[in-house]
Amino acid sequence: MIPLSVLDLVQIREGTSLSQALAETADLAKAAEAAGYKRFWTAEHHGAQGLAGAAVSVVLAHIGHATSTIRIGSGGIMLPNHNPLVIAEQFGTLDALFPGRVDLGLGRAPGADRRIAQALRKDLISAADSFPQDVVELQARFAGDARVPIPATPGSGADVEMWILGSSLFGASLAAHLGLPYAFASHFAPQLLDQALSVYRDNFQASEILDKPHAMAAMTVIAAETDEEAAFLATSSEQSFTDFRLGRSGKLKPPVAGYRDSMPDDALAMMENMRSVSATGGPATIRADVQKFIERTQADELIIGGAVWDPEARKRSLELTMEALS
Repeated sequence: MIPLSVLDLVQIREGTSLSQALAETADLAKAAEAAGYKRFWTAEHHGAQGLAGAAVSVVLAHIGHATSTIRIGSGGIMLPNHNPLVIAEQFGTLDALFPGRVDLGLGRAPGADRRIAQALRKDLISAADSFPQDVVELQARFAGDARVPIPATPGSGADVEMWILGSSLFGASLAAHLGLPYAFASHFAPQLLDQALSVYRDNFQASEILDKPHAMAAMTVIAAETDEEAAFLATSSEQSFTDFRLGRSGKLKPPVAGYRDSMPDDALAMMENMRSVSATGGPATIRADVQKFIERTQADELIIGGAVWDPEARKRSLELTMEALS
């Protein structure tokens, strides 16, 4: 079985607090570690009322102190929002706190709209254009390259595993050119999955980091004891999906029986389009659907996400998924 990892958005449930969401994420990371998952990643989102993970490096420090062996990382840091020196310092600090456990997944999309760009005081279009140069600068800073002025302290010499993330062909080409591992965000952008993986593998250039391509694919997986229970739990995720597609931002809602019957036709059609990159059900269904996805993508690793209202049910979902695939 290929390694399994977890992507968590640090979602805030309706009726709960920011502090509770962060505590639940740390608890979920401990459960993932106990179940045998390799990595626990969080993602940078700004201006979203229902997501508490905007300050990724701070959240990762919180998760790192709650765990002891699982790798922790960003899935990802949206580099156009930041200065490479600052990211080198933040993740160099994380490496000092949690040696040999830190991943830095880098995305080119800003993860923000124009209002957020103004608040960040960034020209995100030009910043996105300089993404390849910023990635190379980060590599040089972690390597302690003397040609880079002002060494990152912490950061210089840090053992941080860098990944390129993407939902288009750009990231696949860049990861191939730099000889870095690549993770594709198929859980929300499935259309280019197969093409992006082909571009990455066909154009890969060996580096000091990798001698051959190493690809991770993302999948939404919600497991329960039965298919019916899993379908019910998944309605929280479906409500979030509908809200996102309609431009609404809110906290995670409790599951609703028969929710799909009330979904707008366009949102339902989009949800059906996601079936190829998701698995919802009991252990047998999860095993069949995830194995089909792995066979299709030939991924070296799989990272799974999926919003579940009840924290205990979410932890149980991770346990059942690992048991079904082990």
